[in-house]
Amino acid sequence: MNRRNFLNTAGLSSLALASGLTSCAPRFNASSAQVMHRVPKLKLSLDRIVKETVGLRPFRASGPRIAKETLGSKTLVHNYGHGGSGWSLSWGTGNLARELVLSTGEKKVAVLGSGTVGLATARLLQEKGCEVTIYTKDLPPNVTSNLATGTWSPASRVCDPKVATPEFQDLWEKATRFSFRRFQFMLGLDDIVSWVDEYGVSDQPFRQQTDVALGGEVYHLAGLIPERRDLSPNEHSFGSRYVSWRSSMMFNIPSYLHHQLSTFIMLGGKIKVQEIKKLEDIDALPELCVVNCMGLGAKEIFNDEELTPISGQLACLIPQPEVTYKLNARGASIIARKDGIYLGGNGLVGNWDTTPKREVTEKFVDTIQQVMKEMRS
Repeated sequence: MNRRNFLNTAGLSSLALASGLTSCAPRFNASSAQVMHRVPKLKLSLDRIVKETVGLRPFRASGPRIAKETLGSKTLVHNYGHGGSGWSLSWGTGNLARELVLSTGEKKVAVLGSGTVGLATARLLQEKGCEVTIYTKDLPPNVTSNLATGTWSPASRVCDPKVATPEFQDLWEKATRFSFRRFQFMLGLDDIVSWVDEYGVSDQPFRQQTDVALGGEVYHLAGLIPERRDLSPNEHSFGSRYVSWRSSMMFNIPSYLHHQLSTFIMLGGKIKVQEIKKLEDIDALPELCVVNCMGLGAKEIFNDEELTPISGQLACLIPQPEVTYKLNARGASIIARKDGIYLGGNGLVGNWDTTPKREVTEKFVDTIQQVMKEMRS
C-alpha cells in the first residue's frame, strides 16, 4: 500500500470511528446548560452614602431636535433634547448634526455646550477637518452630563411614542447604530467603556410591566446588546421569583468626560467659558456655523415650549470592588461604577428642583436592602 492510499484509508477509518463515537455519546444542548450567577451582596447603609445629586434630563415629547435653520447671517444646527438617552445617543446624533454642518461648507464651527453631546459632536467635527471652538457656561464636572447614571440606554425617555413620528424612529435607529459602533472603539481604553452584568429582580413577570416602568425605554433595537434572559432559581441567589440577566454597557463618566475634553484640546480644539443667554450672544460669535448642544439651556433662548426637565436623584455609595454589576429591582436601581455605586430610580416630569431629598434616598436604600436580605447564601 503506498503512502497516499494509506492516508486515505486511515482518514476514512478515523472518520467512521469518530462518527460511531459521536452517535453513541449524549448530545449537549448549550441552551439547556445552567450557569450559576454569583452576585456579591452590596454593603448598604445610609452612613456609606458620600454624595446625593439631582440631574435634569432634557425631554422633548417628539424626540431630540436635530435640525438646521438660519439665524441672520449664521447657520444654526440644533442637537439637544435627548431625555435620558444623551450619553447613549451622543455619538449618533452628533454624527447627524455633523452632516448638517458639512452641508454648509463652513470649516470654522462653534459648539454650544460641553456635556457629553457637545463633546462628541465637537470631536466628530474635528475628524472632518473642522476648526471647532466650544462655548460653555461650565466645564466638567460642573455639567448636567456628570449627574447621569452612565449606562447604555438609547431609548430612555427619548420621546413620547404617541407623538413621535415614524421618521423620528428611523432617525433614532440610525443614531443608535452609529453610537454603538463608536463605543466599541473605546472598549479596553482605561475602562472608559465596559461590559457589565445587568440583573432585573421582580415579584411579577417582566412581560406584565410597561416600558415606562422599566426606565422609559420606548424603542427596542435587536441585535446590538444581548437580549434579556430569564434565569431559573438554580441560576441565581436572589430571593425574588422573577430574575432576568443580560450583558450591557456602562460608561465611567469622570474618565470619559476627561478623555473627550483632553482629546478635543490635543487635536487643536479651543474652549471659551462664556455663557450664552440670548440669541444676540450667538449672533456675536465669530463662527458662521453654530451647533446648539445646550440641553435644557436651549429652552429659554430658543423659546422651545416642548422642552421640559425630568429630574432624577442619585445617591453615591463608597465603591465596593467585588460589586461590578447593575441591578433593577422594584423601582430602584444600583449601578456599580469606578467612582462609586449609584442608587437611583425616580423620574419627576417638569421638576426643576435640583435639591436632593433625603427621604428619596432612604426609599432607595430600603428597597435595595430588602433585596439583599432576601438573597440566598
